Amino acid sequence: MKGCLLLQRRFAYVGHAVARTLKERYGVSDFCGYVYLRSSYDFLQNQKDINYSTLLLDENVHEGYKRETVDHEYLAWLEKEYGLPSLWSHLALDRVLMSSQLVREYPHDQPMFSHEEMLRILQAHAKAIIAMLDKERPDFLLCSVIGGVGSSLLYHICQKRGIKVFVIHNACIRDRWLLSEAFDRFTGVETCMREDRERLKASPVWPEAVAYLEAFRQEPIPYFQSSTPDNQPVTRRRQLKFLNPRIAMRSLGVWLKSVREYFTGNDRNDYSYIGPWNYLRDLVKRKTRNLIGIEGLYDVVDPKENFAFFPLHYEPEVSLLLLAPYHTDQLQLIKQIAKSLPVTYKLYVKEHPLMVEYRPRSFYRALKKIPNVKLIRPTIKGFELTRLSKLVLTITGSTAWDAALLGKPVISFGHWFYNALSFVKYCAEIERLPELIKRQLEDFTYDEQELLAMIASIFEESATVDLYKSWTETSDQDQRKAELQPIADLLARKLKLV
Repeated sequence: MKGCLLLQRRFAYVGHAVARTLKERYGVSDFCGYVYLRSSYDFLQNQKDINYSTLLLDENVHEGYKRETVDHEYLAWLEKEYGLPSLWSHLALDRVLMSSQLVREYPHDQPMFSHEEMLRILQAHAKAIIAMLDKERPDFLLCSVIGGVGSSLLYHICQKRGIKVFVIHNACIRDRWLLSEAFDRFTGVETCMREDRERLKASPVWPEAVAYLEAFRQEPIPYFQSSTPDNQPVTRRRQLKFLNPRIAMRSLGVWLKSVREYFTGNDRNDYSYIGPWNYLRDLVKRKTRNLIGIEGLYDVVDPKENFAFFPLHYEPEVSLLLLAPYHTDQLQLIKQIAKSLPVTYKLYVKEHPLMVEYRPRSFYRALKKIPNVKLIRPTIKGFELTRLSKLVLTITGSTAWDAALLGKPVISFGHWFYNALSFVKYCAEIERLPELIKRQLEDFTYDEQELLAMIASIFEESATVDLYKSWTETSDQDQRKAELQPIADLLARKLKLV
């Protein structure tokens, strides 16, 4: 058996650790990979644990576009074979190509390349990936984030060729992670909750699901603690901490280190490189915005008011670019929601804790022009607003899952796992939104047995592992391998190696 790993940026270290366990415990010894970041590529080239027969570095593949000429016949064939149905879907989700991010900081939004150059980039990536798959013929693909033109092509070409694809997802329940055969659903969970409900009720995971639901309703706990208002600079005081001389000196030291790496490293010419000069330029702009602030724009929560709740999303991210590519303009969507509500309702909008420092004041001023919209302070936790609201609307945010656990009506605009619940309504056509809102407010039908079946299925289909810690904090590779063994064991089970 041969595995192909999609090693997105620092996920290279995670994927490699999983590969080591697959080799040592389950006999999967052959691997190839598609890698982002030259530093990750260098690590994989220099390690001695796994012999990768092919490693494609995205930055090197990208450089191939300079030798390409636009081949309309090839693009027509490629679109017929791997379009969704258009090839634009592969380009549009790439925030580096389309907005110059992460090279520049939000809200910068300027394409890096012309239309013709993007077509050549598409050709270069497709040819390199198809050549690798033709040569390697892997049995499965393991990936984390589908966030670029290369990763999108690799994922969809593997699916079209019948290669088993497994995407690592956070299960949105504590430190549990699962493997799905799709980037926008929990495939194993859906099958289990629909076909094996009676067996689930008799298994140990059912009382575990009941206990989890009861505990969550008493005291909701976010599955990703570091992104809560308690741990992010959501107040003006925290945003201005950079003025503290000690913090300023530490930040200067970090920046000087990045300048040294710029001159001594070998990746400064890569298209995805985050250079120190752009970082400094965007940092000054962001801190200037923070000094001005938006304190005068916030509204007060009125518990007696009928309101719907829309939490703003972190962007640009796959939650919008991949899972809801036609709803990336949140301001326009909020306008549509606001005019679809009952006339006496308010729409409460709250910023994502990770975006408070970045979103420009002009965005919030535009929100304030909508008569029935209230902008809520980001210090207020989403759980509190969800409990008080009559209806939760989100694109693909985890707030919809929280609302489902609390028995609240939900409308989603993107593709995510909770859409499998019958009482979560997906809005496919914006013209039907007023009717959908009316139905969720007046004829909401909640099914707790279905919800428990999904929770129990998640417990059965997932593994407990602190993947974020292994991803971002652990430096010792042997320790990382031990921490991630549950993911490797779960993959082995999916591959029927157990």
